[in-house]
Amino acid sequence: MKGTQILLGNDAIAYGVLASGASVVASYPGTPASEICETAYRVSKQEGLQVHVEWSINEKTAFEVAYANAIAGRRSAVSMKQVGLNVASDPVMSAAYMGTVGGILLIVADDPGPHSSQTEQDTRLFAMFAKLPVLDPSSPEEALRMAGDAFAFSEEFRTPVILRPTTRVCHARQVMEVPALNPEIPAPDFRRDPARWAATPGPRLTLHRELNERIARIRKHDWAKPRLVLGDRKAPVAVVSSGVSHSYLLDVLKGFDRWPGVCLYKVDMPYPMDPTELDRIARRHKCVLVVEESEPVIELQFTSRANVRGRIDGTVPSEGELNPEIIMDLLDGVTGRKCARGHFAPPKGRRPSLCAGCAHRSAFYAIKRALPKGIYTSDIGCYTLGLNLGAVDTCLCMGAAVSQAAGFYHAYKGSASPPPIAAVIGDSTYFHAGIPPTINALVTGARFVLVILDNATTAMTGHQPTPATGFTANDYEGRTLHLEDILKGCGVHTVLVHDPYDVKGFRKAVKEAYAKTASEGVAAVIARHPCIRDKKARAAQKTFRMEITDRCRLCGYCIREFECPALAEGEDRVSIDMTLCIGCGVCADVCPHHAIIAGGEK
Repeated sequence: MKGTQILLGNDAIAYGVLASGASVVASYPGTPASEICETAYRVSKQEGLQVHVEWSINEKTAFEVAYANAIAGRRSAVSMKQVGLNVASDPVMSAAYMGTVGGILLIVADDPGPHSSQTEQDTRLFAMFAKLPVLDPSSPEEALRMAGDAFAFSEEFRTPVILRPTTRVCHARQVMEVPALNPEIPAPDFRRDPARWAATPGPRLTLHRELNERIARIRKHDWAKPRLVLGDRKAPVAVVSSGVSHSYLLDVLKGFDRWPGVCLYKVDMPYPMDPTELDRIARRHKCVLVVEESEPVIELQFTSRANVRGRIDGTVPSEGELNPEIIMDLLDGVTGRKCARGHFAPPKGRRPSLCAGCAHRSAFYAIKRALPKGIYTSDIGCYTLGLNLGAVDTCLCMGAAVSQAAGFYHAYKGSASPPPIAAVIGDSTYFHAGIPPTINALVTGARFVLVILDNATTAMTGHQPTPATGFTANDYEGRTLHLEDILKGCGVHTVLVHDPYDVKGFRKAVKEAYAKTASEGVAAVIARHPCIRDKKARAAQKTFRMEITDRCRLCGYCIREFECPALAEGEDRVSIDMTLCIGCGVCADVCPHHAIIAGGEK
């Protein structure tokens, strides 16, 4: 063992993966899963492990890379957030049929709440749909253990295994023993078997039958049975739980002596479960409360649900994450206790905003001025906060900014006065999912301005690299791919590059691109300025001494239309919060009364 350490949940998962002998770790960044790949890269490099770690172009590619390594007889891990599984679902569904040779662990971090996601979808439902076993850790330490155990389980049943931590497990810290990192990694040994690895529809029927038989065998495994961890089997009320909800229940039941007639069962593998054991629990207790996030996956596997309470009958809320306070209310409800308890209301904070000095803000401001009364489609990233500036009208999913811009063009095509359309997408997101819809838009004759916000990083998820920055893996030097070349290769003729800090110049570039759309369909503007959260980039750029003069009329235009968090309304003029202002000087071009001055360089 490497000794005792305090580990983040995602760090713990990475250690479990590396200690178990994974030779490929692939991922696309997405909160709350991003640190898994980051830690795997850092630790494997520090320890000199022969592990290929890569930030893939998207989740589908990440899974396919990892799966090839697994069917060559070696262990693989692939990590993503829950909506990333939507992108990877095509190969994952086929891999469920085909099975595996070496262990493959699909780590999908769910986000009940949601805190940083479009949805709070439950990966355990996908596991049920795909007929793949899924493990639900309740703590960082358990996530480490499960990550290790899952590989042997995957190889025993020749199936991919899903590990599903949630935000509270991923981002919690816990003291734990860190395993030694000296695994034996076997040589690759791919055995050709076209009926399995290249199966056409006919053999797939046979593979589906094998999959059903595999799930039936897994239901007899110890992981498929709930374990009694607190209380006794004679208790009138039984609570069945998994994941972080189980940790909350354990704390509440141990910390408050208010529910003596309650026992607690823990579920490690929410799917597939042993229905015989579930029905035995239902017969043994007067009432069974199922507490799980976010959907009734365990609850649905009870054959008889006459005395089972949970999300299906409305006992447990159908949306939002659970917490100890909610769980105490649930216990009061099923035991008949009526104990008044005050509820904690978190203080109301300021709405999320782009950082002071963020180049995305000036890009959005310029786009609005260049294409007034336009339709602005946007995408997934920190630039979604262009909503605050009135410069984001849609945000559906990765890459949809480009597709929806084309859709709006076709919707308004032929109308008397069609609005100008701008699709705004980040550099990493464009590589992930923006290229196919660009090609589609050109082929179908759509016309719009494509603005790529290029800050040279994947900022929202923790500054992971993009294909344009050149860092790909820990065992080879990958090529860098430039956005200009990609756009030209897709067939975009006009590609303008401009720094959005130059608001007037960038506005002119957007107008120029819009003029080209009449003949070229799609014209692109790359808004290139490094993220100001990058310390080296921040140190390299000019900074100014900002001042609000007495010409300020408190019209509120700068605050309303530019929304820099460093600007605030004062008593007689706008004020600048110098603890937030980075001195970028952009706001001087925004004030209609020229009351903001960017003085000499600091």
